[in-house]
Amino acid sequence: MNIGNLSLGDRPVMLAPMEDVTDAPFRSLCRRMGAAMVYSEFVSSDALIRMVNKSLAKLEIMPEERPVAIQIYGKDPGAMAEAAQIVVEQAHPDVLDMNFGCPVKKVAGKGAGAGLLRNIPLMLEIARRVVDAVDIPITAKTRLGWDHNNIIITDLAESLQDTGIRALTIHGRTRSQVYNGEADWEPIRQVRSNPRMHIPIIGNGDITGGADVVRRFAETGVDGIMVGRATFGRPWIFAEIERALGRLDTAALARAVPSPHEPLTTDWKMDVLISEIRASVERAGEPGGLIHMRRHIAASPLFKGIPDFRPTRIAMLRAETLDEMLSLMEQTRPLLALGQEGEKA
Repeated sequence: MNIGNLSLGDRPVMLAPMEDVTDAPFRSLCRRMGAAMVYSEFVSSDALIRMVNKSLAKLEIMPEERPVAIQIYGKDPGAMAEAAQIVVEQAHPDVLDMNFGCPVKKVAGKGAGAGLLRNIPLMLEIARRVVDAVDIPITAKTRLGWDHNNIIITDLAESLQDTGIRALTIHGRTRSQVYNGEADWEPIRQVRSNPRMHIPIIGNGDITGGADVVRRFAETGVDGIMVGRATFGRPWIFAEIERALGRLDTAALARAVPSPHEPLTTDWKMDVLISEIRASVERAGEPGGLIHMRRHIAASPLFKGIPDFRPTRIAMLRAETLDEMLSLMEQTRPLLALGQEGEKA
């Protein structure tokens, strides 16, 4: 699969853009685990053109995480075009992605993100302006439509392609669903099978493991797949997906994270999670880095099934120092064999 001149190989699997999740250290770790490309947290175009420090910090890119895409959002064509220029000048990403799919009220309710599904002419104008503003590949991510009475993705995909974008990611839900219910991949399949579509189509929604990836590639013919919430506390999901696709490089995986344990064993996964915690603290300090890790600790399947684990989990979520967190992790390590990870490999 190619996005412009960028080659991502056959059936690439990518890390989805997620607010307060896909910062540079996490993206770098997911790349080492096997993600073909990683996406940044979404960045407000309005904040970028005002040079807000918090938004500018999201443009940090580590060399080892490339190829990487920076995602921007907004509802003003001029601001989006100017923000695109700032991103390219300051971060030099491999791809610039436009967020036309975020369903949260503070974004969609103000007419940006998935809110643009109610104003398609404006969405297309934004896309045209951004494509014309910079010289790197421009892509977009959107949803099936505003609600089940307005599934418009088949026509919308063609219209977006006509603006000059180089790839389209489709999340298999409407805006009204937010993240509820099941993702519907049938409209994604229809877009991919449309003979008029020539740009890559990337599917997204409810990918929880390697079996899902194999099935979705087979059923829909999509060019690539994007994984989001299933990465919380489980960055090794990309290694499991690579194994399911029959192309896992075990030697490279063994080099990815310092560990005396065999890749994909529970002890190795614990070492991966510890590596993520250390990187978070190194970037944001104490307790900020630990606070950032809370959603990963809370969601990690590594601890599922361990008897009477709730008090330890709470202690992990309340840890204020790295030493305290690492002590809790090592106390838990002997108990991993008692749990059932509940992962679909």
